[in-house]
Amino acid sequence: MKLNRSTFILVSLLILLFAGLTLVIMKLVPAGLGIDWRLTYRPAAVALMQGKNPYDVEVSPEAPFFAAPWGLLPFLPLALFPVEVGRAMVMLIGIIVFAFTAYRLGATPFTMALFLLSPPVVHTILNANIEWLPILGFALPPPIGLFFITIKPQTGFAVGIFWLFDSWQKGGIRLVIRNFAPVTIAYLISFAFFGLWPLGMFGVIKYGQGFNSSLWPVSIPVGLVLLVTAIQKRDAKYAMSASPCLSPYVLFHAWSSAFIALINSPLQMATAVIGLWIVVVIRFFS
Repeated sequence: MKLNRSTFILVSLLILLFAGLTLVIMKLVPAGLGIDWRLTYRPAAVALMQGKNPYDVEVSPEAPFFAAPWGLLPFLPLALFPVEVGRAMVMLIGIIVFAFTAYRLGATPFTMALFLLSPPVVHTILNANIEWLPILGFALPPPIGLFFITIKPQTGFAVGIFWLFDSWQKGGIRLVIRNFAPVTIAYLISFAFFGLWPLGMFGVIKYGQGFNSSLWPVSIPVGLVLLVTAIQKRDAKYAMSASPCLSPYVLFHAWSSAFIALINSPLQMATAVIGLWIVVVIRFFS
């Protein structure tokens, strides 16, 4: 299939724009930022390309990789670039995917701007983390979205529970199997290649105690109320906020799932963003 002239020009311009924005980020963002790409995701992606187990401690001893293995697939091409180039690309792609997801969920320009400027989203981008991948799953059909939200369950696993109940209500066991069979098979195959990698989460919790922003177990009642409300009202947005409330290990950027749940509520979004920035400023100066 041949590209016509206009399509070729458009694709070329988009590539040039992406390259230009990547260079801008490399120049503007201090080299010390992007630590998650440098210490965790790039080493794990390189190990996978070399046929090694990305969950081995020696692959990323300072910040072990523990996400689902299919979460590394988008980063294999980026890992071929120098570290700083890949870091800038991850940041740029993160901004684009966050914005795309907000748009798919019905954001207005105002709520999208608020969401992109919220502390958890800014924290994700500056650390070159991948929170935008599980959040992208919120805007996709369940059979596909489940692959995304399971990359980092602490960000979106409650949406998976919501989809389970919703599938049962809409189509019974057949729809449940249709929606959940693909990701279940992927888990079983990954166990054959990498062992019971989800168990590594316990080690990561110990490693990340100083960075843990979870409110668990105090937040459990709030998370359960949000999840039950999502199922009762058949509205996934309540479940988006429930996930970090029900997880014992939540880094600060994982709370972006709670913010995107407010994407159709301008006043609530503005209040949450301003309120959390006040907390961030107070913590910074104290």
